[in-house]
Amino acid sequence: MPAALDPPALDFADVVAARKLLAEHLPATPMWSYPALNELAGATVHVKHENVQPIGAFKVRGGLTLLATMSPEQRSRGLATYSTGNHAQSLAYACSVFGARCAVVMPAAANEQKVRAVRALGATVELHGADMAGAQAHAEELAVSEGMQLVSPGDTPALMAGVGTAYLEIFATQPDLNAVIVPVGSGTGAAAAGLVAATVAPHCRVIAVQSSAAPAAHDSWRTGSCVQRPNHTVIEGLATGRAFELPQQLMREHIADFRLVSDAQIAHAQRVMATHAHTLAEGAGATALAAVLADPRGFAGQRVAVVCTGGNASDGEIAGLGG
Repeated sequence: MPAALDPPALDFADVVAARKLLAEHLPATPMWSYPALNELAGATVHVKHENVQPIGAFKVRGGLTLLATMSPEQRSRGLATYSTGNHAQSLAYACSVFGARCAVVMPAAANEQKVRAVRALGATVELHGADMAGAQAHAEELAVSEGMQLVSPGDTPALMAGVGTAYLEIFATQPDLNAVIVPVGSGTGAAAAGLVAATVAPHCRVIAVQSSAAPAAHDSWRTGSCVQRPNHTVIEGLATGRAFELPQQLMREHIADFRLVSDAQIAHAQRVMATHAHTLAEGAGATALAAVLADPRGFAGQRVAVVCTGGNASDGEIAGLGG
């Protein structure tokens, strides 16, 4: 067993406080169950539609919470971060709401649609590095040179507190779920889900799922320490080659299981989302469903929630929905 860690810099009260902060900015998102999807899955599947957020992804909850908890002086410095897209849009959106400067570094091959979306929200974007590691290094340099506050997409407690509000909504709507399945990139969503479930739905299993082509968070959870792994996934929202300590600490304490699915299984789940749940999901947004479809016996007859974390599908993803 790994050595005991200090208490995480986040608790359930922080999530409840975030819900109050977000009330004036975001309504609760819908959660629906679709008969055709239930029949296919052999389970009652409730889809939490974070794809309908103003940036098309759940991360907006975290960005708004972070900016709302900062002082005017902190906001005046501006914020710098690194991201493949949805975290970037979250921070850019929140900075536009609160009148703060935002600089984002994205990998050189970032989705052009997401780059345009971030710029449209008023942030400056620099494309740098072959992957997230390269983008992170440049963002760290930029924050120092510009005197801006660097925001880690994984190890920032306020971001996770905001994300946790989605799970307050899930359990308020469906308190008797057997499982909640959450896709993992940095791990903030699964960590927040586990933290919330431990207090309001301790009977419910929280299951994390990641692409087998970028398993850093999965392998870190399994081994009990943060590791780096090759990042070969084409699923942008899951494309990270390292784990983050704060979400790992919370996941080790609170989640029941951590699974891997292939990029091909995720692409299949995207098509099922479109045909059986009337939903355009980006790859990460279909990953939770992919885990359910990959284990029909394990979920048979159960009541589960899958989080559609985002709907920002690329042109290539949309074209691939035809099969």
